[in-house]
Amino acid sequence: MVFNKETAHQLLRQALQRSERNIEQMNHAQLVSYATKLINDNWSTQAQQETPDWAATVNDIVNDCVGFGPLSSLLEEPSVSEIMVNQFDVIYVERDGRLTRTDKVFKSEAELIQVIDRIITPLGRRLDSSQPMVDARMPDGSRINAVLAPVALNGSCLTVRKFLTKQLHFDQLVTQGSLSEAAVNYLQQAITKRRNILIAGGTGTGKTTLLNTLASHIDSAQRLVTIEDAAELKLSHGNLIALEARPANAEGRGAIAIRDLLVNALRMRPDRIIIGECRGAEAIDMLQAMNTGHEGSLTTLHANTARDALQRLEVMVLMAGFDMPLMAIRQQIASAIDVIVQIQRQSDGRRVVSEICEVTGIDAQVIQLSQMFVRREARLEATGVLSEWH
Repeated sequence: MVFNKETAHQLLRQALQRSERNIEQMNHAQLVSYATKLINDNWSTQAQQETPDWAATVNDIVNDCVGFGPLSSLLEEPSVSEIMVNQFDVIYVERDGRLTRTDKVFKSEAELIQVIDRIITPLGRRLDSSQPMVDARMPDGSRINAVLAPVALNGSCLTVRKFLTKQLHFDQLVTQGSLSEAAVNYLQQAITKRRNILIAGGTGTGKTTLLNTLASHIDSAQRLVTIEDAAELKLSHGNLIALEARPANAEGRGAIAIRDLLVNALRMRPDRIIIGECRGAEAIDMLQAMNTGHEGSLTTLHANTARDALQRLEVMVLMAGFDMPLMAIRQQIASAIDVIVQIQRQSDGRRVVSEICEVTGIDAQVIQLSQMFVRREARLEATGVLSEWH
C-alpha cells in the first residue's frame, strides 16, 4: 500500500469506526497509542523507512484524527504557559509572560469545534447553542475556557491555561526578583503565626502560584480544606481535603457553588481554609470563617492595588444580599484580613510582588493599611514600618 497522508487519514478513521474495542472508554493517551499502532500496522517496514521522519508524520495524522490537532505540540511545550485560540486560524501563546502569535492553525472552524469537543467531552461538559460557553479542568490540571460563535463574534475561541507541574519555592521567587529575602522571611512568619492572607492581582499575574508556595509552608499537623472553582492548587500536604465547585447539568440542576462548599467545609473541622479565588457572595462566609477560629486562612482575588482589594471585598459581601451597614462590613474585613500581598505583571512579562500591606484597623470609618514592603526601582524593599505582630 502506497503511503500518503490522505489515505492514512481515511484508513485510520474507518479503522476506529469499526474497531471492536470500545474506544469511547479510552483516555486520551490510550486512544493515541491505539491509533498510532493502527497506522504502523497498515504499512510495511520498508514503506516506513522510505518516508522521511515517519514518527512525526504519524504523530500529525493521529493528532488530526483523535488528538488536539495543532494544539498538541503546544500543550507538550514546557515554555508555553497559556494557549489562546482567537479563531480557527489565529493562535497565540504566552511564553515567559509575553504573548506571541504562532504559525499553528486549524484547517477550519469545524476542526476547532471538534478539538474542543474532544477536550470537554471526557470532562462531562458540553458545548452547543443552548450552552455556548464552558469552563473546565483537564485531567492534568490545566484550565480551559471555550466560547462558541456567534457569542464569540469572530468565530469560536478557546483558552488553555496550562497547569504548572513544578511548584515554585521561595528561593526561586527571590532569584527571579519577584520577592526579596526580607519579604520571604515576613511571609513565612505570617504563615507560621497563622495570619489571614489575601493575595491580590490582575489576571495571569501568578496569584495561584504564590498561593501554592505559601500553602506549602503550612505545618503538616494542621488540617487543610481547599475550595476552588476549578482545581489548580497542588499541595503535598498529609491532612488535606480538596473540594471543587460544579456547574449545573444540562437540565440546569446539580450546581454546587463555592459558597456551598465553604459552608460545608466549616463542618469538616479545618484548621485553615484555602479558597482558590474569592469572586462573589462567598466573601461573607469566608470573612466569618476567618473571624471564628480558622486563623491562617488564605485566598486570592482580582484587584489592581491593596486598597482596591478591600473595596472589592466590600462589594462582594454586598452581593450576598445581606442587609448589613457598610461600617459593619468594614469591621468584618478589618478583623478578618491581616496581610495583603499585591502582585503585578510588569511590561517585560515578569510577575512580581509590588507591595505587602498589613490591615491595622479602622479609623474615621476607613480601613487602615500599613505598607510593610513596596517595590522601588525593580526591588521589593522594606518600608521600615513596624509590624503589628512580626
